[in-house]
Amino acid sequence: MDLFAAATAGFSFPHHVLVGMPSYAVTDVAHARLQSISFFLMAFFVSAFCVQRLWNYLQKDFQRLPRLTYWKAVGLVSLWGLLFILVLTMISGARELMTPGAWKKQGATYTLAQTQQSTAALDQKQRLETLKAALMRYANAHDSRFPMHDFVPEIHEALWQAEGSGKRFVYLGGKSTESPARPLVYEPASINNDQVRLVLLTNGDIKQMPLNEIYESLGAERRP
Repeated sequence: MDLFAAATAGFSFPHHVLVGMPSYAVTDVAHARLQSISFFLMAFFVSAFCVQRLWNYLQKDFQRLPRLTYWKAVGLVSLWGLLFILVLTMISGARELMTPGAWKKQGATYTLAQTQQSTAALDQKQRLETLKAALMRYANAHDSRFPMHDFVPEIHEALWQAEGSGKRFVYLGGKSTESPARPLVYEPASINNDQVRLVLLTNGDIKQMPLNEIYESLGAERRP
């Protein structure tokens, strides 16, 4: 009886029992996965229960249908699930065979390679737009002149980083907003390998330019 009372007290006040004792817990990722698995299992068994009820309800009007027990309903739902997985796998395989190289793995799923490239280009342009705003603010505060180099304290270091390359934008300093439109900032070579770069001009325009055109406009200026 005393042992039962002690156990009851321990379960009623777990914070007293755990004081000074080791506590074991799973990581956040494992906890999220356990939650997902438990939700899936609950939905699976509830689905089996619904299938059993619907089947037996129809069995009243169709006497030839056998009576379905709960565990047979579980087996039936499992079979349907396996068939769906087989069909989806066949569709994925046929899609890859018909369009080889068009899909790239992204996490647990696949995405169109062209869409992936378009998204990267959009992110790159957004970064260049943010850098453009910072450069224009600097020019407005310094008699319309841009910085001489890309290490001025007025512009945060992170703004010079190109998207997904680990490299900095190529900056051509010493220009002014009042000068003719010339390249001011453009992408590093590792971003785009097809000889075309996204360029920010001194007049604020952002456009794509071939490398040879950029070099011609630079003359003797800095090159990558």
